[in-house]
Amino acid sequence: MIRRIKDEIAVVRERDPAIHSDWEVFLYPSFWAVFWYRIAHKQYLKKHYFRARAISQHAVRRTGIEIHPGAQIGKGFFIDHGTGVIIGETTIIGDNVTLFQGVTLGGTGKEQGKRHPTLGNNVMVSAGAKVLGSFTVGDNSKIGAGSVVLEEVPPNCTVVGVPGRVVKRYDTEIPRESMDQINLPDPVKEDILRLQQTNAELMNHIIELEDKVRRLDTGFAEEREKRKRLEMDRKQTEGVHGEGI
Repeated sequence: MIRRIKDEIAVVRERDPAIHSDWEVFLYPSFWAVFWYRIAHKQYLKKHYFRARAISQHAVRRTGIEIHPGAQIGKGFFIDHGTGVIIGETTIIGDNVTLFQGVTLGGTGKEQGKRHPTLGNNVMVSAGAKVLGSFTVGDNSKIGAGSVVLEEVPPNCTVVGVPGRVVKRYDTEIPRESMDQINLPDPVKEDILRLQQTNAELMNHIIELEDKVRRLDTGFAEEREKRKRLEMDRKQTEGVHGEGI
């Protein structure tokens, strides 16, 4: 127990710059949520399901963080702030994973068996993100704030958006080293910029076509005027010849 507490202190000190002393760790809701989860999980594995859920619900009321006792969570797990975090029964979480407040690791319905996501090692899920369904988020991947992830994420990727899309692949940085939730690609902005560029190109093309059509109309008008004058000259010439006869 003492070794586990020391490990939790080390994890918090590594990832939260706001902490000033080891004693502060005992004031963190996430510390107690994980502490009570570990106890409840042991009861769950012994098939003492009611006892496990009772411990779990006690932790929810005290911390605002709901971790089902059936979830499997590795070492080095950290929840920053934590209010509103929900982790479903069949969730599997690897080592050194970081979650922020408002994260949901949930299912998509009443399907049986594995119905919650699997997070690999060193994954970071930013504030308010929802990861829903039975699929894997690969090692060292990052989920942007407010994203809704509904399908598999390869390792070393960054996902943002609703629904979540992979916007960066093969990142070299491990998310927990920087804990950066802000400097992420914006696919919506990129799409808008591409649309604006395409629209500008189309407008320029339309202007060129209109100019060509205008020049053609001018040429046709001049040609009609020329033919009209030639026809009038011809008629006048025929009239003069007729009067002479």
